[in-house]
Amino acid sequence: MTSTASVSVTETPTTTTTTGTTTPVRSGWPGVIALMVAIFTLVTSEFLPASLLPLMASDFGITEGVAGQVVTATALVGLVAGPTMGPLFPNLDRKRLLVGLLVLALLSNLLTAVAPSYALVVVARLVLGISIAGTWSMALAVSSHLVPADKLGRAMSVVNLGVAGATVAAVPLGALISSFAGWRAVFWAVSAATALAIVLFVVLMPSVPARASGGLRTLVDVLRSRVVLLGLIGLAVLVAGHFGSYTFIRTAAEGVSGLTPATIAVLLAVYGVGGLVGNLLSGLVADRHLGLALMAVPVLVAAGIVTFSVSTGSPFGVFVAVALWGIGFGAVPTTSQTWISRAEPRRVEAAGGLVVATFQLAIALGAALGGVLLDTTSVRTVFLAGGVAVVLGGALLASTRRGLSATPAS
Repeated sequence: MTSTASVSVTETPTTTTTTGTTTPVRSGWPGVIALMVAIFTLVTSEFLPASLLPLMASDFGITEGVAGQVVTATALVGLVAGPTMGPLFPNLDRKRLLVGLLVLALLSNLLTAVAPSYALVVVARLVLGISIAGTWSMALAVSSHLVPADKLGRAMSVVNLGVAGATVAAVPLGALISSFAGWRAVFWAVSAATALAIVLFVVLMPSVPARASGGLRTLVDVLRSRVVLLGLIGLAVLVAGHFGSYTFIRTAAEGVSGLTPATIAVLLAVYGVGGLVGNLLSGLVADRHLGLALMAVPVLVAAGIVTFSVSTGSPFGVFVAVALWGIGFGAVPTTSQTWISRAEPRRVEAAGGLVVATFQLAIALGAALGGVLLDTTSVRTVFLAGGVAVVLGGALLASTRRGLSATPAS
């Protein structure tokens, strides 16, 4: 297994390849930046439907609940692709693997932009799911190759800026562009961004040798840990509650008196700014006070969702709600990755893949159940159910904090 030998800022990280050869790694921070940009374009691609559902539903003659299942389709294929990507390509240099996955994302976005039917959009989103899950499953292990062990938390915080950045800029911008150019123009734009991300990745990312792997057996071994299994179940419930609500945030916002398409775009931007703040704070808090982060983060997410659901007559209340919501969920990626690195410090790639699979399963279940609730009840019910799920899942995840290692993965 690859390991990072350096513990000093001035030392150069070293890695051991699957052949047993130890080699120095050049400064890996440009590679971390390239990974952040790649994650930005992938997350933008995955969650653009949250700002485009009404337009897509109208274009294809379907309900918004059905249109929301494009998120489910992306997540379901990611459920399988995430944990199996490493074992399926055990010897392939991770840079080459990630470039291939980014090309798949580009093809998916282009196909979505020209798709004449909803069925073809679903096919394109399945391809996107492979790209997203495969890239996410490699992110923690690749970052541990690029930087010293004592900088891994900081590196993951940088990578996760791609998530926050996508929410701050791309998703609200998608809502704005679609208001005058249509939803297909948004996917043409994200296709161009993906192409640029591929070029940047090729230039900045160094070679990343594959880690020695026990194959699919390693996944089973990791899941035998009670701490890991219990935590993953809690994480799944938490994330499902979030995405069951967030997938339909534009639908909910359109029911708030006083909000126009332009102010809805600003609302989504406020959520994104909150996510950026949450991500930056989580890099510091999770490293030093992981137990506190595991308890506080779900509370913030649930408070934001529930406050949104009861503030439909108050634009100010809704803006406060999305700020809290954004800060809370913005901290989830780094907090969960720090958690798994403490739960399984010696099997980072396999454990990271399982976290990705958990996220994808939760996104699929959340979007699917949220769509059913939306079509059969109301958007307020969707949000209230989401808030309850976040609290329950967060409590389960936090209950594992006593079984974690005191040191990060290395």
